[in-house]
Amino acid sequence: MAGSAGNVALLTFKFVAAVLGHSSAMMADAVHSLSDFITDLVVLVFVRVSARPQDRSHDYGHGKFETFATFVIGLALVVAAVGIVVAAVLKVVRWAQGADLEAPGTLALWAALLSIVVKEVLFRYTAKRGKALESQAMVANAWHHRSDALSSVGAAVGIGGAILLGNRWTVLDPIASFFVGLLLLKVAYDLLKTSAEELTESSLPEETECEIAGIIGSFPGITEPHNLRTRRIGNRIAIEAHVRMDGNLPLREAHDRASAIERKLKERFGPATHISIHMEPVK
Repeated sequence: MAGSAGNVALLTFKFVAAVLGHSSAMMADAVHSLSDFITDLVVLVFVRVSARPQDRSHDYGHGKFETFATFVIGLALVVAAVGIVVAAVLKVVRWAQGADLEAPGTLALWAALLSIVVKEVLFRYTAKRGKALESQAMVANAWHHRSDALSSVGAAVGIGGAILLGNRWTVLDPIASFFVGLLLLKVAYDLLKTSAEELTESSLPEETECEIAGIIGSFPGITEPHNLRTRRIGNRIAIEAHVRMDGNLPLREAHDRASAIERKLKERFGPATHISIHMEPVK
């Protein structure tokens, strides 16, 4: 809620400063803050949903709702970024053709400087909360705040340069908004890539799978961990593996060994980790 309240106040001030200060760079920054506010609402809704326990219709819980929220954040950023880049290019083309661009005002510069401070504070607060809650969407939104702070740095440079260097360099303002748009596209790509991999059931990184296999194979009497399958479900992971044991073991002892493996994996990857161990006799 703190992030949402900060975004509402900041984006309102930015839009006013962009209009009164005649700055396309500040307008681009304001659009970025607007997308921040929208994604704050998305995160608030979907993080609550993803925290629900499993039920009859969702045997693996609701974690993918958070992944979907991250994907929506990425799409929102793409839309905002494309609009900013296109508008900036059109202004630069007009300037190159001899048109005069209106110089930005000092109000726009002050708005950019204020945004840098506010957004950095929101980034640190949201990132800390996201890590504490182990929320992928909240951490992603924190980096959205950081990207907004960085875009405000670019806007401040462009606006400041246009003001200090005079009318001949008013083109620095739309140039700054162009690079703000590119920064947004990069952030959007990272978010979409991560969430798309999870939605399409991509496996965990190879080093993580090697660590999992090492933990399983470290137990005495457990050999040949194989058919390892992993995936991410929101802020938790799922692990499925086959192991070989002495075929003459009593069922209870074999079960106890499998349970010990599960406990060790949950100690490492979190108590909500979904684990399925299939036991096979040694050939």
